[in-house]
Amino acid sequence: MRHNDRAASAPWIRTRLRTAPGTATALAVLVLVTAFLAAAFPRAVDAYGTKGLRHDILTADAGRSTLEVARPQPGLELPQAQRDEEARSPELARVGAGLLKALPAPLRADTSSVAYGVRTSKPAVANEPWLPRPEAVPPKLTYVAQSGLKEHATLASGAWPTTPQEVTSDSRAVQGAVTEETAAELNVKVGATIALLTAAQEPITVTITGIVAPRDPQGSYWSSDPLLRTPSLVLDTASPFPVHYWTGTVLLAEGSGPALLSTAAEPVLFWRIPPDPAGLTGPDDVRLASVIASLESGPGLLKVRRIAGDTAVFATGLGHIVEANARMRDAISPVIAVAALGIGSVAAVVLLMTGALIAGRRKAELALMRSRGGSLRGIGGRLLAETAVTVLPASALGLLLATLVVGEGRFWPGALAAAGVGLLVCVALPLRTTLQHIRPTLHGAREDMVSARPSRRRTVAELTLLVLAVGAVTALRRRGTSAEGG
Repeated sequence: MRHNDRAASAPWIRTRLRTAPGTATALAVLVLVTAFLAAAFPRAVDAYGTKGLRHDILTADAGRSTLEVARPQPGLELPQAQRDEEARSPELARVGAGLLKALPAPLRADTSSVAYGVRTSKPAVANEPWLPRPEAVPPKLTYVAQSGLKEHATLASGAWPTTPQEVTSDSRAVQGAVTEETAAELNVKVGATIALLTAAQEPITVTITGIVAPRDPQGSYWSSDPLLRTPSLVLDTASPFPVHYWTGTVLLAEGSGPALLSTAAEPVLFWRIPPDPAGLTGPDDVRLASVIASLESGPGLLKVRRIAGDTAVFATGLGHIVEANARMRDAISPVIAVAALGIGSVAAVVLLMTGALIAGRRKAELALMRSRGGSLRGIGGRLLAETAVTVLPASALGLLLATLVVGEGRFWPGALAAAGVGLLVCVALPLRTTLQHIRPTLHGAREDMVSARPSRRRTVAELTLLVLAVGAVTALRRRGTSAEGG
């Protein structure tokens, strides 16, 4: 008997779809639109958070967003050959490659703008008479032997600085370049020489061989340290009187790092790694903040020190950017929650009302089946199969359209929302229809205003929902949508 019921199920569904194609099509379109909106909403929220996080990182000052690992010069107790080797480009590149591999997900690097080298952390006085002296104070310059100069600049005049022979701590002549802005403000010409004193007060002659123009002045290569690109007139805090002096940076040849180890300008080895936000998504902000905190003072820092040295430190302002973005998202999340609740409630009511309408139109048909011995289980199963054939493909198509329209976003929230729409219709419509026929009734029974009027329980339920809605709106108007308002 059960086998015959299953065999008759397919003809029943096919017959119903053929006899009422308009109703089935209208229900499918309604479910399609509702599933599309339900699936698109969480994906749109994710996409908004993703774009906001990426925008905040991309538009932030490179000095804040760049990840920098730095450590002091190799210890003076080490042999000179070892100290020089640690400051050379091959060793710095090896350490930089290790740091890139060690970056934990979801943190990723923009490898096109990674820079490493040796720089002086303390400005050195330049006493050349041709340098400008506002208020009779000589300029103070910093020196950096940084990788990638030819890839990130074009030669405006002169020649690129090179290392004709291997540079060591004992070298007393190196080549360098300055940017066009630095040359204009400090009167630097091609062929000029600047003396940089060693710790023993011996001069290192820095010959300016070229003037360069940055290819991307606002990029992280030049903006992580703005003095690389643009000199600055700063206040002399050590003077008892308010006087100013110029400060800027001389770009040494990439292999000149060992020469800076002999100076008293506190040279440091550094690796600058700009983040790549292209692969980040909005929900990654929590993990990203945790990863940055670990790199600054946690297990991540221990891993960095195993690669770059025991005295290495990690510094970045990226954590503050992520936290600011998270605070903004937390501030608008109540508004999003209210919108989702309101839209979802309206959509559910529309679907339930549609089910009630379909149930009302088929009441006489199902009452006849019930009066002739049809079981509630059998009728409900047929209605469920009939509804699922129409509703489930429409829900899947709505999810597919939402995925195509809103490209960025997590899949599972949208999938669960679309599945919820399909499940609601598949369950609510057969349940609403069969509950009307728990007891067999005569076909064409009287339905005047006395028998069709709402029951007391329905009236109480409707009044309760109305009171809750009014209370929610009142509380929202009083407290607002901020987290402080509850």
